[in-house]
Amino acid sequence: MALTDITRTEVERAIEECDRLGREGFLERYGFRRARRFLVAYEGRHYDSKAIIGAAHGYLPGQRPLMASEFSGGAQHAARLLKGLGFDILEGLPASALTHDELIDLVTSVKANRSSGAPALYKPITLLWAMGRALRGEPRLLPWSATEEALADLLARHGMRGEKQRPDYPIASLHREGLWTLHDYAGDVPTAHGDGKVRRWFAENQPRGGLPEPVYDLFRHSALTRLAVIDELLGTFFDGLDPAPLLAEVGLEDVDVDSPPRPTGSSPEQWLLTAAEYERGCRLVELREAQTHGERVSRTTHSPKRSQVARYAVLNRSEGRCENPRCTGQPADVTDRKLPLLEVDHVVDLALGGRDHPSQMVALCPNCHAVKTRGSTRETLREILLEVAMERHKAMETAKGNSAALRP
Repeated sequence: MALTDITRTEVERAIEECDRLGREGFLERYGFRRARRFLVAYEGRHYDSKAIIGAAHGYLPGQRPLMASEFSGGAQHAARLLKGLGFDILEGLPASALTHDELIDLVTSVKANRSSGAPALYKPITLLWAMGRALRGEPRLLPWSATEEALADLLARHGMRGEKQRPDYPIASLHREGLWTLHDYAGDVPTAHGDGKVRRWFAENQPRGGLPEPVYDLFRHSALTRLAVIDELLGTFFDGLDPAPLLAEVGLEDVDVDSPPRPTGSSPEQWLLTAAEYERGCRLVELREAQTHGERVSRTTHSPKRSQVARYAVLNRSEGRCENPRCTGQPADVTDRKLPLLEVDHVVDLALGGRDHPSQMVALCPNCHAVKTRGSTRETLREILLEVAMERHKAMETAKGNSAALRP
């Protein structure tokens, strides 16, 4: 039997099984990942289209379920089958369908075109431009003419690997990856292959488009998200290049690493990085660290070598106070943003095998930083600070556990 033999009855039985096992148990049973683009809507709930079709195949007479590794049709094929059976298909992911970490994974796992030997910059330029717009609160969706004009201009100036002025390519590709929504068009969006067909489709349809709403909201409101995405995009795509001019033009040259999440005043209450947010930041740092720890580059590069997310977590963990227990008093002066004068320090130097992780990092006032770096008692102080870093890190983990236990 073919997939086209599946009827609404088999699909509804697969949906019932998903409800019984729960989404994670259902996906684990059949070896599927969460949908990144197409969800089937049924009685107010959303389900992963490919996994539902794979399970539904097992309800056909004499057939078994199709595991993810055996599924020959893509997500769009599964969505088309379900739509033909009368199910509503949601293209683009609602905030309620994904966790924060899944959205981060979606943004930071963008596939790169490496046909020239190095990753092309089409998609990171597009995402950074859209992130800057979200940060400024500009409209999420734009007419195609406005998107085309803005991106063609950026690609012309910042396409440092010979990128052409063709915004249709990154938009079509990001759309297929679930990172761009398109509206007001006819037919299927073409794949990002071949100049003529893709260009003609966008020219003829003139779709409105932009980031999916949950991704836009994360870029708009979460400094942690912005830093994680910038870290990932620059580390993946801009090795050996200077992204500073691009970041300046899209309005991301001064991301709020040094600012607390809610800069509403100068009181300690503004440093409200929750334990859950701290843990999320550490998890993002660890994912990146697993890919890059121990790597060294021999050439000079303007790309960031250290995690902005880790620095952000430590600064906010400190609540604006020097983390050296022997501090004799940090300077009363503040920065132009009315924030404490603090510097994030790696207690164990990265060059000596230290980690770019909050468990080995502390926030120090300039005086304590100088003692730790050049003072005669620096070795003793380093031992103390390493213990402090671990204690502060464990305290945040404990706080998250306590808050989770208190939830009903």
